[in-house]
Amino acid sequence: MAARTPEEIRTSIEANRRALGVSMEHLQQEIAVLTDWRSQLVARQKQVVIGAAVAGFVIGGGIAAFGGLFRRRR
Repeated sequence: MAARTPEEIRTSIEANRRALGVSMEHLQQEIAVLTDWRSQLVARQKQVVIGAAVAGFVIGGGIAAFGGLFRRRR
């Protein structure tokens, strides 16, 4: 392995630093897209509405059934 000069080492460090900066910016952009819940909600609006309706039906039915248990016991 050939010994590198201090200038070559500095150049390599600066190149690595620039590459890391670009990688960090790219990662931040990807994270921003993935964590943007509003755009994901809009993109999947039909599925969200169906899920909300099913959840409401299940919760409402559960409450009604639970209330019916108390009415029968009295």
